[in-house]
Amino acid sequence: MNAGDFSTILPLLLVTGWACVLLLVDLFIPRGRKAITAALSALGLLTAIALLLSQFGLEREAFKGMIVVDGFASFLQMVFLLSGLFGIALAYDYVRRQNIERGEYYTLLLFTVAGMMLMAQAGDLIVVFLALEMLSLPLYVLTGIARPRPDSEEAAMKYFLLGAFASGFVIYGVALIYGATASTRLSEIVAVVQAGQAIGGLLLAGMAFILVGLGFKVAAVPFHMWTPDVYQGAPTSVTAFMSVGAKAAGFAALLRVFLVAFPDVAPAWAVVAMWVSAFTMAWGNVAAIAQTNIKRMLAYSSIAHAGYILMALPAAADPAVASDAVGAVLFYLLAYAFTNFGAWAVVLALEKKDGQGLAIEDYAGLGARRPALALAMALFMLSLTGVPPTVGFVAKFYLFRTVLQADLVWLALVGVVTSLISAYYYMRVVVVMYMRQGEPEVRSEGWLNATVLLAGLATFIFGLLPAPLMGLAARAGLLTFLR
Repeated sequence: MNAGDFSTILPLLLVTGWACVLLLVDLFIPRGRKAITAALSALGLLTAIALLLSQFGLEREAFKGMIVVDGFASFLQMVFLLSGLFGIALAYDYVRRQNIERGEYYTLLLFTVAGMMLMAQAGDLIVVFLALEMLSLPLYVLTGIARPRPDSEEAAMKYFLLGAFASGFVIYGVALIYGATASTRLSEIVAVVQAGQAIGGLLLAGMAFILVGLGFKVAAVPFHMWTPDVYQGAPTSVTAFMSVGAKAAGFAALLRVFLVAFPDVAPAWAVVAMWVSAFTMAWGNVAAIAQTNIKRMLAYSSIAHAGYILMALPAAADPAVASDAVGAVLFYLLAYAFTNFGAWAVVLALEKKDGQGLAIEDYAGLGARRPALALAMALFMLSLTGVPPTVGFVAKFYLFRTVLQADLVWLALVGVVTSLISAYYYMRVVVVMYMRQGEPEVRSEGWLNATVLLAGLATFIFGLLPAPLMGLAARAGLLTFLR
């Protein structure tokens, strides 16, 4: 261990340390002035982004291989830090409006971001588990921070119980893999497997348990049961942050673990990943059709998108397209972040203090009353569907092309068909906004409007000019694997 090891994780240390200091500073910030805590949290994340930018292109191991820095980690850490900033912007006015303005909201969010950043850099299964807990525990508390609202407390309890159960799967899987290979280091595990010294049965069981635990985190079928209830019951600003950050962190672990540690047993896990992906796409889109609450609809939409992203995992089992598949996932996650935060910002603008305003029918007349906001929501719905010229279309095209390159034609066909199904419930929101009469009560708040504007511009501009982001994602995909 040396100073270079600590410099490698400097952005992570900054976010963690900033959260600890802010936890103490917040004690001296009076009630009703917690906007100061929000501003300080955003300042910490911006500083971490500056440090991260200074490390772009760096590729090395630290702490004897337990931490990895490469393009994959750096790209995802940028996604997590941006998600944190979006999360703060969405919460800034919302928590005051809902009478849940508490300073610990922002410190918990920072701890969650730190856990996500650690997940992206994990080069050891023990670090994967620690990062999983570090990001999950604050999220459990954030989900129930709207106490004493029964739906928020119920959502937190469900999330905690099922999350703890999933964590048990992960740690048991880590124990089995250690039993099979005598190591938890990803680079050592792959060496043992390649040498034919691993105990096959224990290795396969361990992989299965880890896939179950991480499948819960990304809300893949059949480990998705918690998602609609938690998304609906949690404060909407928390739901928006969770829907992007937690999902991206889960895929960071899935890709790093399975592509770095288990490429030689890819035929075993690739088949399972293919079927999980297909069922996730199918169920997420079909179940979303029946939803009348927009938070539940977006929850099932989140499940469906987990299925799309998961297509890249079996595609990456083919070494010829592995780096392209990882690049496609990275681009998709960033595109999904912009689109999803924008859609949730519109939901926040219409949500009332008592939790009303969340039915899809409550969007009737929005096109006439607030044409700019309705146009932005229509753009986000088109992007989630995958319609040009939005960034969502480019992300799906990039992903489906990679799946076809891996000769998984039937899986790509499932993705296309389910995307067509998704058009029904996404376009239903657009139809209600423009073709139904109504007088929706819409809030105009500075940071909320800024989020809608920024997300809308990113969704449109990167849909027209995706090359810079695609190139960055492709280079990050090339640097994914430990050398």
